[in-house]
Amino acid sequence: MRRLLIALTCLAVTHGTLADATETAVAPTVDYASLPPLGAAWLAANPYRGREEAPLIGRAAYNQACARCHGADASTNAAPAPDLRNLDRACRRIADAAIKAKCMADNDAWFAKSVRGGKIIVGVTHMPPWDGVLPQELAWAIQTFIESHVGAPK
Repeated sequence: MRRLLIALTCLAVTHGTLADATETAVAPTVDYASLPPLGAAWLAANPYRGREEAPLIGRAAYNQACARCHGADASTNAAPAPDLRNLDRACRRIADAAIKAKCMADNDAWFAKSVRGGKIIVGVTHMPPWDGVLPQELAWAIQTFIESHVGAPK
């Protein structure tokens, strides 16, 4: 079984059958001036949770930057990439506020690392790196939009 997996991975890398290795990040054109500026250094946690305008701005940015792989309006899991509505699923189940806050902080760190660095597996780009392309204001707004969309039908 392990040899079969290695052979399929090598085949995918050499022939590009599992992912499009040419995917590039293209900056969305979204006005986010109503969000507080965050500066160049990435924050450790999403500062926009609870801000009324963040999910609206995040939706516009998501549909321009993420929907082609993750599905329009974060409302489908039929796209080639993972269903992002599951990002904070484990944290949603936690009742204790302090533990839930730590879970969300871990989730924020994972989200920022994934967005900034992309997803490159066995040399194949599954998601391009967005660092230097997507300002953190839009990245956090996108995360806020996704989190606001968890009740959508799957």
